[in-house]
Amino acid sequence: MSDYKSIKSRKFSSLKERWHHIIFDANTIEARSFDIWLLWAILGSIIVLMLDSVKEFNEKYHTIFLYIEYFFTLIFTLEYIARLWVSDNPKKYALSFYGVVDLISTLPTYLSFFFPATHLFRILRTVRLLRVFKVLRLTSFMGEAQGMGRALKRSGAKITVFFGAVLIVVIVTGAIMFAVEPAEAGFTSIPRSIYWAIVTLTTVGYGDIAPVTSLGQFLSAALMILGYAIIAVPTGIVSVEMGKNPKNNQVCSSCGTIEEQESSKYCRECGTRFKN
Repeated sequence: MSDYKSIKSRKFSSLKERWHHIIFDANTIEARSFDIWLLWAILGSIIVLMLDSVKEFNEKYHTIFLYIEYFFTLIFTLEYIARLWVSDNPKKYALSFYGVVDLISTLPTYLSFFFPATHLFRILRTVRLLRVFKVLRLTSFMGEAQGMGRALKRSGAKITVFFGAVLIVVIVTGAIMFAVEPAEAGFTSIPRSIYWAIVTLTTVGYGDIAPVTSLGQFLSAALMILGYAIIAVPTGIVSVEMGKNPKNNQVCSSCGTIEEQESSKYCRECGTRFKN
């Protein structure tokens, strides 16, 4: 908890400013507590939704689940309104990724009064669990996360070329299998044959379609062996790029900014002195 400071000692010009720091900040004890309780509420609502989808539980406890759902919906509604109220730019928040997710994860309960089928869209609340990254905004997590992000960005072109080659392989193989395999074996069209090629190449092997000719079985075996090699390629590309990351980065304990210059004594964003 040493990386988090309390805002109790700070003076705010208004209640709105204080709650802005609690709701949108990530570096204070109060803000972290707010986010943790919010995540527990999100997780609780998801568990209730999953249990309600089980026929046995639905028949016995549907009314209880319904009231619990109303309770969680009320919490999320008040939270959404509070975010709009304390936001410096309510429109910007409402149109942001998290703003849209917060809204569409709350609306289904209200819409279910008029359109019963819309209650299934409550499962969109699972997306709200992405807020866990805000709660885990510790220096160790931020440094590793940003390092992985840079590695993925640098390897993006190589991975794109790789998946392009894989796409060509499955299309060509699918077309060949459609030509050599009978429709009775399941290869009724090129798209369905491509589906078989993808399932085989990834070594999933559902078994719903299987080649019966000698040539088809040979291609199938070759595709399976190729699949093992292909699985390792993206991992190797990203691993190499991650190995190129500087080892002595300094991470600001206040704002999480990474400083790649080991000799730097202060954060370039907020001015906090580095501990090292």
